[in-house]
Amino acid sequence: MSGSLNKVILIGNLGKDPELKMTPSGQPLARFSLATTETWRTPSGEKQQKTEWHNIVVWGKQAETAEKYLRKGKQVMIEGRIQYRDYTDQSGVKKVYTEIRCDNFVMLGRMEDSSRQGGGSYERPTASGGQDYEDHAPPPSQGGFDDDIPF
Repeated sequence: MSGSLNKVILIGNLGKDPELKMTPSGQPLARFSLATTETWRTPSGEKQQKTEWHNIVVWGKQAETAEKYLRKGKQVMIEGRIQYRDYTDQSGVKKVYTEIRCDNFVMLGRMEDSSRQGGGSYERPTASGGQDYEDHAPPPSQGGFDDDIPF
């Protein structure tokens, strides 16, 4: 295989509600934390757990969707890539910040209580370039499936 690949897929629970901000150029971005927990048993049968915390950043329309629908504690699948940023803190110490740049996310689990607007109907959000989470064929009355197709 030539080239390289930087791909991350995480399934976990939000540690906090997404915080939506705008860059000076007007580009929306949202940040939130995601917890992934690994569970295993020791040879003696004792249950062990380890939780890892991930910093997630989402850009553009997806950021607005994340801010609208994602809530602390909800389960989500994140697809993206690892990014590293260098910065110097107030003491002059150089530090490296690691985050996951989210390219796509899918809300998992139950859809109730997913939006801030109380009541009303649930609107399925789009999280990747205007595509729905699930692909749905149009109804037959709108040029969908033809029953005469031999497969």
